Amino acid sequence: MARDVLVAEVWAWARRMGVEDRIREIHVRPMRRKWASCSSRGRLTFSAALLRQPAAFRREVIVHELLHLKVPNHGRLFRALLRAYLALEG
Repeated sequence: MARDVLVAEVWAWARRMGVEDRIREIHVRPMRRKWASCSSRGRLTFSAALLRQPAAFRREVIVHELLHLKVPNHGRLFRALLRAYLALEG
């Protein structure tokens, strides 16, 4: 899978979740310890290894990171919203 396809998936989910205006940068690069990260300033970084993962797993990682643009922690609200967004058809 190409990097551009992953970035397009991120933008599509960002629009769906209403956070596209909070994204400043999207990067795809090798990461050793995690699949992705999100800064409070809107910088999203995704592991290049995601390019080789199944679509359903990529979707989970993308939605998880984008949700941090709305909810910065992993509390009850975050978990409830994550489940709700992942229940939507990709």
